Amino acid sequence: MIVDPITLLAFIPAALALNLTPGADMMFCLGQGLRGGPRAALAADLGISTGAMIHVLIAGLGLGALVAASPWLFDTIRWIGVAYLIWLAIAAIRHRAVTPDMPLVRPSRAFREALVVNLTNPKVILFVLAFVPQFVDPARGAILPQFLIFGAILATGGLVVNGAVGVFAGGIGRGIARSARFGVVLGWISASVFTALAFRLAISERH
Repeated sequence: MIVDPITLLAFIPAALALNLTPGADMMFCLGQGLRGGPRAALAADLGISTGAMIHVLIAGLGLGALVAASPWLFDTIRWIGVAYLIWLAIAAIRHRAVTPDMPLVRPSRAFREALVVNLTNPKVILFVLAFVPQFVDPARGAILPQFLIFGAILATGGLVVNGAVGVFAGGIGRGIARSARFGVVLGWISASVFTALAFRLAISERH
């Protein structure tokens, strides 16, 4: 086997614990669920997992070390992410008056937004570089396949957990959105979520 079975058994609960810890990805899926319902939440969830696998691929190829060693590159990507999240917050407020029977966010758009947000968060690739190599065994060779296997487990766990959170929020959001007043409230809630994520990314430091 490419990955030692015992190592794999140790990695799965560790990955699950990380997936269950509330974070930026979970909050983003929650916000998209409130804005567009369960389908938008699942699309955002898939976008985040896709972005995570891209980060894993980059880390496995060794390019992640460049981001870790270059403060200017880290900061450039980080501030692009901050700007994008602020733009999403403004859009959530501006579009809050959409007819309740129509989704505020189309699944395709939710996927794209989630993918961009994930890819412009350099802390994701730094996390991958800090966490995954602990379980990679160079003696077995095939470093990239090992990275991809562990990354797929992380992404799958996130897909299930974040998707469940987003669908739950989406069901509530769609029910409440039939009230125009609550539609305004949901817009501000979504905007608050995106603003909080932007603030968190803005104050993050490279470790």
